[in-house]
Amino acid sequence: MTFLEPLSFDIIIIGGGAAGFFTAINAAEMAPGARICILERGKDVLNKVRISGGGRCNVTHAEFLPKELTRNYPRGEKELRGPFHNFMTGDTIEWFEKRGVPLKIEEDGRMFPESNSSETIIDLFLEESKRLKIELLTKRAVQQLQQKNDLWEISTSQENFTAKKVLVATGSNPKMWNLLQDLGHSIVPGVPSLFTFNISDKRIKDLPGVATNAIVKLKKDKLETSGPLLITHWGMSGPAILKLSAWGARELCDKKNFEIEVNWLPEVSSEDVEEELRLQKGEKAKQFVHKRALFELPKRLWQSLLQASGIEPGVRWADLNRQQLESLTEELTCGTFQVHGKSTFKEEFVTAGGVELKEVNFKTFESKVYKDLFLAGEVLNIDAITGGFNFQNAWTGGFLAAQAMTSDSAV
Repeated sequence: MTFLEPLSFDIIIIGGGAAGFFTAINAAEMAPGARICILERGKDVLNKVRISGGGRCNVTHAEFLPKELTRNYPRGEKELRGPFHNFMTGDTIEWFEKRGVPLKIEEDGRMFPESNSSETIIDLFLEESKRLKIELLTKRAVQQLQQKNDLWEISTSQENFTAKKVLVATGSNPKMWNLLQDLGHSIVPGVPSLFTFNISDKRIKDLPGVATNAIVKLKKDKLETSGPLLITHWGMSGPAILKLSAWGARELCDKKNFEIEVNWLPEVSSEDVEEELRLQKGEKAKQFVHKRALFELPKRLWQSLLQASGIEPGVRWADLNRQQLESLTEELTCGTFQVHGKSTFKEEFVTAGGVELKEVNFKTFESKVYKDLFLAGEVLNIDAITGGFNFQNAWTGGFLAAQAMTSDSAV
């Protein structure tokens, strides 16, 4: 059904996700009485919030220095430094706590609601939207977006709308990217950012569930990351792998097969490793090499790397020859693994790509191409490693956009 007269609002938010709701709620608080509407193409809202952190919602990360925080963004690092000085982790914590949702910090720095449930965040957003009389319309896929006489005209699958100001927060939706491109914005093509590596290798075949700190390198592209590495049934995952997939998203987008190098001993140099092995050969000559893992490595991983070095069970330290010691040093510090494909990390699909960052004013998140058009969240060519950083980008962009949209008397 199409109405002859378009529905009129002061602010329309396109996209019922984290950035969209956060912008709408803040704008409604900053401009009481403003007519604000959220348009969502699906029948449900806040789906990414629901699945984030295994259903717990990884709201943000306990990093409180803007410069350090930006280092977690392969795309957007430079652009977010200024915005993070105006709204970042501490502000996020305060914002949620003021509304009755305290957050907690886990050992790895990730922050979750104390309830351990993403429904707490979803309920908060829906209740705040209702209290502030924000209109939420689902099943409204935007088909056309144009500006005429200082008003934005929006055509959807059901009605037409007008608004003084529009914020697009539709994530990596290709249809909205196309509409923005039609308006004159440049779009960086989207590629997967967070993914795990499919590896079929006898060294890790029987080790799913084993985790340890490691350095991982993409040898040809000179990329290197470090952190916990998890061996899985299909290959490798964990923060070290996910960080590498994020920083190497562009380089890896067209590669099904590539090579990585794993250093299982990130705190020890290869020279010190070799020296320690020779020391063990002298001091523990009668002991079985397989019996006790060195360097605090998981025992099963240690034994697997021994076998890969040609050291079978039953071999004593005294029996090791120079070639075996060199081979073991290599396996421990620079083992090479062939990757044969990539898998999405759980359900948390993140895309590198979106609106070209040079076309956005990062003081306000307003488009430089069109006045009164704002963009926040993953619709921009900004993405982060796993750990709550993508949501922090959504909160920061949404808050600053809300400030800018409500700063003049027009709203």
